[in-house]
Amino acid sequence: MSAIMTSVDTPGPASTEGRPLLRRFARPGAAALSGLLLFASFPPRPLWWLAVPAFALLGLTLHGRRPRSAFGLGYLAGLGFLLPLLFWTGEEVGPVPWLALVAAEALFVAFACTGIALVSRLPAWPVWAAAVWIAGEAARARMPFGGFPWGKIAFGQADGFFLPLAALGGTPVLSFAVVLCGFGLYECARQALAHRRGGTVPRIAAVTALFALLVPVAAALASRPLVDDSAEDGTATVAAIQGNVPRLGLDFNAQRRAVLDNHARRTEQLAADVAAGKEPRPDFVLWPENSSDLDPYRNSDARLVIDRAVKAIGVPTVVGAVLTPETGKLRNTLIEWDPARGPVDTYDKRHVQPFGEYIPMRSVVRVFNSDVDRVRRDFGPGHEVGVFDLAGTKVGLVTCFEAAFDDAARDTVTHGAQLISVPSNNATFGRSEMTYQQLAMSRVRAVEHSRSVVVPVTSGVSAVIMPDGEIVEETAMFTPDALVAELPLRSSLTPATRLGSAPELALLLLAAGGLAAVAVGAVRTRRRATDEADEAVTGADTA
Repeated sequence: MSAIMTSVDTPGPASTEGRPLLRRFARPGAAALSGLLLFASFPPRPLWWLAVPAFALLGLTLHGRRPRSAFGLGYLAGLGFLLPLLFWTGEEVGPVPWLALVAAEALFVAFACTGIALVSRLPAWPVWAAAVWIAGEAARARMPFGGFPWGKIAFGQADGFFLPLAALGGTPVLSFAVVLCGFGLYECARQALAHRRGGTVPRIAAVTALFALLVPVAAALASRPLVDDSAEDGTATVAAIQGNVPRLGLDFNAQRRAVLDNHARRTEQLAADVAAGKEPRPDFVLWPENSSDLDPYRNSDARLVIDRAVKAIGVPTVVGAVLTPETGKLRNTLIEWDPARGPVDTYDKRHVQPFGEYIPMRSVVRVFNSDVDRVRRDFGPGHEVGVFDLAGTKVGLVTCFEAAFDDAARDTVTHGAQLISVPSNNATFGRSEMTYQQLAMSRVRAVEHSRSVVVPVTSGVSAVIMPDGEIVEETAMFTPDALVAELPLRSSLTPATRLGSAPELALLLLAAGGLAAVAVGAVRTRRRATDEADEAVTGADTA
């Protein structure tokens, strides 16, 4: 890092004429490389630690930069990060939606990096800068069209040392700690290099650098007791069904009956295995999202297939279905199906996916990609928190895309959930990294709320996760399977669950304070320059 710092950290002359080509492109290259390192820190690679040097490199790139330069460098970092991370979004619809999404999301990274450059001249700048990054993540999670939180730094830390911080303050605190540690690493290197060059390093600056590097580490260690997988309320034996789909891609929806039959057949096979003593009898069964794209309320054949499978296993079963009312929008619904009474409760997905489950600005989007017309009728969001009472166990429901949103899992826990289910349908995205990225989110949510999490997926990867984030069972992709596991039930609330959005709000206020300090400093500098100019004019007139 010293060699790079020597070439890019010291501001050069205004003109680049005669500057070696390598030096001219060193800073943009470092920005793009920091983004690539961030991408590499995400699943399925267990390289979570790369996020720390990635932010150290980003700090090197942005420190002391002017806003326009920082915006461009931040955009390069955003592209380096998000282009490969979100490649799966173009799996079946071509590169245009993927590139458009990345181009838009990278703007949030660019604006955050602009703010980081602005606060980088403040004392204790790594703290302000890390808070500004969290402000960028918060904005990206909320807009446009309800937000797209994919790529939060916290979601790359499911295997990481910092993971216990999720139980302390949720994903904002976990992300903040990683970013702060990275900026702290750079600041320590910068101060050490200055000392080696014979410069005087103020003691407060050295202490601040060490503070930024070591406090996140100490906080993660101190948070470890919050991670607990003991069975406070006993246990429940849970089965997750992965029925598989007839073929990969968007066209799997054309064989809706085959998908339903696959899940019914695998459930009936589990019932036979239970009867033969090969598997323990589950207390309840979880099917994935879209396991029945035929509305069982309007399609008698689908209702019979589901009813037969549920009666065979003989326990409450949660079925993912698409409901098609006569008028209005479709509903992505989870149905609690009782073996004696049939459907008894429902949960409608609250965070529906823009450009996947509904198409904003359809006429405009159609100009760029005709695949929007595959979504012929938009889905509408539900408004009620989903918690089912399944054989005496309170199960919170978080459907697929909702796992990326902080409020979705937390709401179920504050409404009494002792265990969380994240039914998903990833068949559209083939064998891409999407399913592993989403699985990591569920692992983080498990630690954040100290709950077991079960992830039934149509085509994989389905998994059973303990409250400490450990995966105890998982399936292969595109293989019919059934997971049966005894899981601890818990009712205590972590600090993260109790605090809700308060830690994020505190970090947003911290970011605002840093940016306000920069603005006040700029105003004072401008006034001082004006006063000095006035004094010079007055002195000249007097002379």
